[in-house]
Formats: sequence, C-alpha cells, structure tokens
Amino acid sequence: MLPDLARAVYGARRRERALRGVMNPAALKPWMPPATTDAPFASTPAAAPSALRELMRLAWPVVGLNVLNVLALIVDAIMCGHLENGEEALMALGFAGQILFLMVVIMMGITVGAVALVARAHGAGARERVQHLLQQSLQLTVLLGVVAGALGVAGSRPLLRMLGADDAVTEAGFGYLAPLMGATVFAYLNILLGAVLRGVGNTRLALFVAMVVNALNVLLNAALIFGLGPVPAFGLPGAAYGTIVAQIVGVLLSVALLRRGVEPALELRLGWAPLDLPLARELLRVGAPAALDMMILNAALFLIIALLGRADPLAVAAHGIGMRLQSLAFVPGLSIAQATGALVGQSLGAGNVERVRQVVRASSALSAGVLSALGVLIIVLAAPLIALFGAQPGSPLGELTWTWMSLLALGMPLVGAHFAFVGLFQGSGATNTGLTINALTVFFFQIPLSLVLGPLLGLGPLGIWIAFPASYALKLVLEVVAYRRDGWIKLGIHA
Repeated sequence: MLPDLARAVYGARRRERALRGVMNPAALKPWMPPATTDAPFASTPAAAPSALRELMRLAWPVVGLNVLNVLALIVDAIMCGHLENGEEALMALGFAGQILFLMVVIMMGITVGAVALVARAHGAGARERVQHLLQQSLQLTVLLGVVAGALGVAGSRPLLRMLGADDAVTEAGFGYLAPLMGATVFAYLNILLGAVLRGVGNTRLALFVAMVVNALNVLLNAALIFGLGPVPAFGLPGAAYGTIVAQIVGVLLSVALLRRGVEPALELRLGWAPLDLPLARELLRVGAPAALDMMILNAALFLIIALLGRADPLAVAAHGIGMRLQSLAFVPGLSIAQATGALVGQSLGAGNVERVRQVVRASSALSAGVLSALGVLIIVLAAPLIALFGAQPGSPLGELTWTWMSLLALGMPLVGAHFAFVGLFQGSGATNTGLTINALTVFFFQIPLSLVLGPLLGLGPLGIWIAFPASYALKLVLEVVAYRRDGWIKLGIHA
C-alpha cells in the first residue's frame, strides 16, 4: 500500500508548476533581526548563520503571537461566561467559533501563497517583486474580505441553525457574528500583514503588533461587555465590538510602521494598482491546497466526533477536553512550521537547496523535541489537568479523558516531525503534496482504521483514538518519501 501512496504523492507533486521570486537586502532597524549577507541565505553555507539558530529566532515570536491569540479567545470566553446569560453566551461563542474558523480557512488561500512567494522573492533579491506581491496581496485581501464578510452576514443565521443552535442561541450568536462579519476585511488585513512580515523574516514586528491588538482587545471587551462609566454594557455583542476596534487599530499600526520604513524590505505603497490576474492565480495555486488541507482535517474531526458519539457520548466530552489541551500543545509546532516555511522560501529564492535541507533537519529535531517534552508533561500532569476541566480522575469521564490524553501524548513526537514538512511544502509552494498526503491518510487510513478498531472490533473509543498516532506515523512516512524525491526543489527554483 505504501508504494502506491508514495507514487500518488509524487505524481501529484510532479504536476505542480514552478514558482519564482525576488528580494531586497533589508537595512537594519531596531525591529529587524541582524543580517550578515546581502541575501538572507547566501549560497556559501559557511557564511550563513546556523539553521537552528535562525529557526529559533523566527519561531519564538510566532509562538508568542499564537499563544496571545489563544489566550485572548480564552479570556473572551471567561468574560462572557460571567454574564447573566453566561451559559447561553458560551454556547453561542462555541457555535460562532466554528463559523469564524471557516472564515480564517478561506483567507489561507491568500496568506499561504503570499508567505511562500514573498519569502522566495526576499531570498532571491529583487525588491520590486516583493513590493508587487505586497500590493497585489493587499488588494486581493480587501476584495476577499468584502465579499466574504457580506456572505458571512447573510449566512450567519442559517449556519448557526445548521450547526444545531436553538432559536435563543442562534440570535445570541448572530448578535456576536454579524458585526465581526461586517468587519472581516480588517481581520483579513491583520492576518495578511503578519504573514508577509513572517515571509521577510521579521516575526518580532508581527509579535509587537499582536501584543498591542490583543491587549487592546481584552481591555475593550471588558469595558464593552460589562460596561464602564458612560460606556453601556453590550453583553456578548460587546466582545465583537471590542475585537473590531482592536483589529482596526492593528491594521493602522502596521500600515504606519511600514510607511515609516521600520521594515525596509516591505515598502508599502498606498493606492490601487491594476490587478495582476496571473499572480492572483499563482497565489491561489499555492494557498488553496493549504486551505483545503484544513477543511479535510475539520471534516475528519466531524467524522471522529460522530463515531465517538455512537460509541459513548462521554467520549465526546473527553475528546473535547483533549482537543483543548492539544490546541495549546500544538502552538509551538505550528509556529515552528510557519518559521520553517519562511526560511525554506528564502533559501530557495537564493538558490541554496542545501540550506533548505539544514532547515528541515533542524525543524524536525526542534519541533519533535518540543512536542515530545509537552507530551511527557501531559502524562505527568494528567490528573490535575483532567480535574481542571471538572472531570474527576477515576470517574468514567476521567478514565476516558486519561486514555485519550495518553494516546495524544504518544503521538506528539510524530506530530512534531510532521510540522517540519508542513513548513517545507508550504514554503516551497508544494502545497498539493501536503494536501494529497493528508487526504490519503485521513480518508483511506485514519477513518477506515477508526471504523475497524472502534465499532467493528469492539474497542470503542480506544480503537478510534488509536488511529490518531497511527495516522501520523503513516503521514510522516509519506512526507519523508516526498521530501527525498526532491520535487519541491523544482517548484522552488525552476521557472
């Protein structure tokens, strides 16, 4: 079976078209990391800084940024849970979160492509290409934000009902979603500007903007949810209003900093230029598979939840507890993957394939090591973590949660190594490779294995959960095969 899957992956990769990019050596400013060469990764390996050191330099601000975003969501939920109708507000937030995630996935079609192309351009050394990519990406983001926002406002109520919300929760959710959907363009611009900064290697500036946005978001939400002085209490919609204002401030701050030349590699030009349709297609060709990849993962989660619900409703609650811990534990791996993608793109733009291999090796070791350590912590702290969510150790829910957390921890080293290849495929533009591998492992291995081990062999939730680390083991094998085939080199260097 593995040779057939590998051939399918390789065949999909060979059909992908080549990308090309260009950059300008960045002048140094307080916001910028130090550079020692005209291009981030010169073709002489001895002249380049350590791949691991560069990876850590880029990754730690991304970790901070992602943690801030997760914590802001948690704080929002805590605030809304203290409202008079707190239970209803939390249910509305839960349903709305699924819809907002879909909106973020839609935006990935531009952001993943923008990071790959900008990083390649930055590494190859043509300043005008970087500016052109920035201008076109911003314009496409504005257009997508307006269209997606309008559709989101119109579709929020039907989507909430489709997800199973009752009338009261639907109205509460719509009161929260409608303002956010109307301001989608600002959320999208924040995502894009942070991604483009990552593409040129300035993750610290992106972290600074995120710190301002999230701090302002929490303060405004507290004032607008509960009321403060002359400011009335808006309840759940207040969380949306505070988020919108913070996002607008984030966009204005990013624009002001770029206009002042804080990041010399990105010269922001105001005004509207004719749309470059071939470039738009290129962005989507790289980014759309990454968006589909996320949709596949969510489809798999939906199917797994359905299987768990049939096996034991308590297993759904246990899975939910584990997924919340997983979302925090995966933050370092996802951040390393994002940093890896930027370094891969810059290295390929400079024509330095050996540097890419160094980055992938360093990324695999770093990500697997960090997630392995987190896996050990999950096991060691299992009892207090389970109790934190109200599930007492030894109870049926506590036992199920411990089983799931143990299998989750077992798979963490595999997931960590997997993130390195996510960064490789996105940074090189070989996103169809990642999509193909994910689709094959999810629909032809993980779900069938869950069905066989769970319902058919009678292992119940245990059998369904065993398929999680098993699927990542197969996924990692296929990713290594694709990496050794070197098709990503053709995509990254040849026109």
